[in-house]
Amino acid sequence: MSGNGRTKLVLGYGTCGIAAGAAAVKEALEREVSAGGYDLDLDIAGCMGFCFREPIVEVFYPDGKSVVYGDLNPKKVPQLLQAAASGEVLEDWVVRRSDDTAAGEGDFLANQHRIVLRNCGNINPESIDEYIAVGGYEAARKALTNMTPEEVIDEVSRSGLRGRGGAGFPTGTKWGFARKARGDQKYLVCNADEGDPGAFMDRSVLEGDPHAVIEGMIIAGYAIGATQGYIYCRAEYPLALKRLEIAITACRERGFLGERIFGTDWNFDIKIKKGAGAFVCGEETALIASIEGKRGMPRPRPPFPANEGLWGKPTNINNVETLAAVSWIIANGGDKYAELGTEKSKGTKVFCLAGKVRRSGLAEVPMGYTLRQVIFDVGGGVREGKEFKAVQLGGPSGGCLPASLLDTPVDYEAITATGAIMGSGGMIVADSSTCMVDLARYFLSFTQAESCGKCVPCRLGTKRMLEILTRICEGKGEPEDLERLEVLAADIKAASLCALGGTAPNPVLTTLKYFRNEYEDHIFNRKCTAGVCPALITVKINQDICTGCGACARICPVEAISGEKKEPHSIDPDTCIRCKLCLSRCPEEAIYAE
Repeated sequence: MSGNGRTKLVLGYGTCGIAAGAAAVKEALEREVSAGGYDLDLDIAGCMGFCFREPIVEVFYPDGKSVVYGDLNPKKVPQLLQAAASGEVLEDWVVRRSDDTAAGEGDFLANQHRIVLRNCGNINPESIDEYIAVGGYEAARKALTNMTPEEVIDEVSRSGLRGRGGAGFPTGTKWGFARKARGDQKYLVCNADEGDPGAFMDRSVLEGDPHAVIEGMIIAGYAIGATQGYIYCRAEYPLALKRLEIAITACRERGFLGERIFGTDWNFDIKIKKGAGAFVCGEETALIASIEGKRGMPRPRPPFPANEGLWGKPTNINNVETLAAVSWIIANGGDKYAELGTEKSKGTKVFCLAGKVRRSGLAEVPMGYTLRQVIFDVGGGVREGKEFKAVQLGGPSGGCLPASLLDTPVDYEAITATGAIMGSGGMIVADSSTCMVDLARYFLSFTQAESCGKCVPCRLGTKRMLEILTRICEGKGEPEDLERLEVLAADIKAASLCALGGTAPNPVLTTLKYFRNEYEDHIFNRKCTAGVCPALITVKINQDICTGCGACARICPVEAISGEKKEPHSIDPDTCIRCKLCLSRCPEEAIYAE
């Protein structure tokens, strides 16, 4: 990114970086460069993927080499600038060096294959010129000027690309349905209503490479015959919305959106629709209702959106990740894309590594990688030296898989066979300190709260399941509760109107399947092995380790801890509310829950 013979510093400026303090680092960089008279260029980029080391700065040297530094703050900026100007490398801060992938956390990227994320962190997302400089909009030009709509659909079909929003439906087939549908007006919708806890793929792509999504929409719109596109993005993503608006305006100015695109007779434009953050609006028919100004609630299908969607017209809906891959496929060929992945699941998949994993962030790997490869080779395994216990796949409607299934390939069929789902790509890692009953309760509380309430199985069934799980976590569970959960889950899955209800029981069913012993401990032994559920634990102080520093007593909200200074303390079990604040404060790790 230097290119002009000058050293350039690029700051990761996505939501993850800003949340970690990148705004203050940006101000310090601008101030110090101006005050110090440095012959350096400054720029921004989206998320580079190293969310676990934010704020991030990548230094690009005139010889083409680069160094990524992490964990920055304003106080480190003067030293960073001096090193960048002199060519010195600050080894203790290195996240990755372009000439040594083993340096720092370099293997985080070395184990990935980036197609959707190819530009994220590498270009300024607010500059259309930087996107064009890396080949942007050439795929759209190729499709519109050298290919028929049918040829575009054939190319995407040959790639084997499947919808990355969760369902995994073949994209080319879906486009074909919309192409053949009869209607005087057709619509294309980009579903950016990302609502899964622990998922931030769509947000990061929109913040880091909005033009890739827009170019994919141009190609998709041409293929199906749509002249109007919508990006349905939740209002909680202000930075993504800002950069989308900048990108759409720039495209209109360059003639990439609007009338007679690339000198052809085809017209296409895009509008942004801000969603109110309803999880159910990730479902296609609920999303359509929301765009139309109605309450976001699903309707029965058929008719399917391809025939009767937005305002009763043929409509095609793809998610952000799907559309971001399209321009690469058209530019490089469907066969090239199909070389990656498995027989039925082609290409790559973006995952959000979160939870108790050491390297949290964005990872894009070929389909067919095992869970072990993603979590341990890319993610670096479980942090703080604890043991891996489970991974939650597919968001709140996904499933929890144990260590015995770590060698499961990441593809649609293999993941579905375990009882989980691929979902949009959330991957939350749990360690030995996680209670699986409590985790299932948390995810079910989310889907129950997000139920639109239209159908009884989802509205009341998830409520009854949540009541049972809460009772179990409170130490009031009954042996019959296990069967009740399974019967309710089967009824909800069979009778719910949409996928929210149909998949809501998955966390409960998979934890019952793979971690049944924890449910039994809660019910029969009135014990939470992980030490999480307050009603089933006792907080104690190891008298042999406690030094009497008093840190625990000072933080206890109910004054349940007592003891003389520099003498072992104790906890009154009748007063203790089991909030466990003292566990996090004890410097000697003398406090524990059992």
